[in-house]
Amino acid sequence: MKFLHTSDWHLGRQFHNVSLLEDQQDVLKQIITYIEQNPVDALVIAGDIYDRSVPPTAAIELMNDFVERVCGELALPIILIPGNHDGAQRLGFAASQMKGSGLHIVANFEDMLDPVVISSDIGEVAFYGMPYHDPELVRHAFQSDQPIKDHDDAHKLLAEKICAQFKPDQKHVLVSHCFVDGAMESDSERPLSIGGSDRVSHQHFVPFDYVALGHLHQPQKKGEDYIRYSGSLMKYSFSEQHQAKGMTLVEFNQDGFLSATHIPLTAPHQMRIIEGEMDAILQQGKTDPNNHDYILVRLQDKHAILDPMEKLRKVYPNVLHLEKPGMLIGVDQQLGKARLARGELDMFKDFFLEAKHDALSEAQEQAVSQIIEQLTRQKDA
Repeated sequence: MKFLHTSDWHLGRQFHNVSLLEDQQDVLKQIITYIEQNPVDALVIAGDIYDRSVPPTAAIELMNDFVERVCGELALPIILIPGNHDGAQRLGFAASQMKGSGLHIVANFEDMLDPVVISSDIGEVAFYGMPYHDPELVRHAFQSDQPIKDHDDAHKLLAEKICAQFKPDQKHVLVSHCFVDGAMESDSERPLSIGGSDRVSHQHFVPFDYVALGHLHQPQKKGEDYIRYSGSLMKYSFSEQHQAKGMTLVEFNQDGFLSATHIPLTAPHQMRIIEGEMDAILQQGKTDPNNHDYILVRLQDKHAILDPMEKLRKVYPNVLHLEKPGMLIGVDQQLGKARLARGELDMFKDFFLEAKHDALSEAQEQAVSQIIEQLTRQKDA
C-alpha cells in the first residue's frame, strides 16, 4: 500500500509582491505526472492548502482544477485538513457531499473521529485527520476535566480520542498540522503562538503507524521514522534556499510502516542568496544558467553605488531584495549614523507615508507626538 504525503502548498502566496501562482501551478502538474506514472492509493495534504483564510480567486481555481484532475480523471482519493493559514469552515464547505467524489476534507472534530478508510492489498488503512486548532477551541469542544493549557495538552487529548476509535484489523494514519518540539523551522512559517506554547511532543503520535505532519517547511522526521514532515510544496523564503522540496512517498506492508521516500519537486524559479561585490556579481550573472531565479543580493562593496538594483536586474531580472552590509563602513559610516539619529516622529511619518501613500494630518501628528512623549517618560521613569 502506498500513498503520497504533502503539505503547506500556500496557494495564492506572494513573495516580495511577486505572485507565486504560476510556479505553484507548475509544481502541481509535477504531482499529477507522478501519480499518472506511479500508481498510489491516496494523496494526503497536511494543511495550509491556501496562504490565507480568504484566498484569491485564481488560487481557488487552481485547486479546483487539481482536484478535478486527481479525484475526477485519475480517481485517486485526496485527504486533507486545514492548517493555521486556512479558514477551516470555508475549506470544509460541503465536505460531506464531496466525499462521494473522493475529496475528503476533515475540518472539524466530529469528522476527525470518523476516519477515511481505504482498502488496499494489505487490508484497510484508516486515515484520521486532526484539523489545526487552538487550545481554547479544544477546551470548548470537549469540556474535558483534563487541563488544556497549550497546544501540547490539546494534541494529547485529541490523540487519545482518536486512538479510542482504533480497530485492531486496520493500520492507522494521523494527519496533523502542528509544531513538534525540537523540529527545525524556517522564516516563512507563521508562528502558531508565542512563548513556546505551540510545541507538541511526538510521544502523543507513537501509537499510529504513520503521522503525516504539516506546518514546518523543511522535510524531516521527529522522534520516530514514521513521524514526518513532508515539507512545503516549494521554497517560500530565502532561508529555505538549501532545502530539498518535494513530497513523501509512504509505503506500508502487512506489519505497518515500511518506508518513506522523498520525491523531489522543482519550481521554475528557485530562491537564492548571492553575496559579493557588484562587478563580480554582474560578471557571474552573464553566464549563470539560472539567472531567472528569485534572488536576494548582499553587496559587499564598501563604497556607494548609483542605481544598484537597475544594474543587477540587467543580469538577474528577478532580484527581489538588496542588502548592503558594507555600505556603512568608512566614509558612509557618518551618514549612516545621521540617518539613525532621526527622531521617532520623523521615522513614523516616513512609515505612514510609505504605508498609506498619504501624509499625517496635523491632528494625527499631534496625537503620535503625545504618545511618543508618554512612552519616553515611562521608559525614563
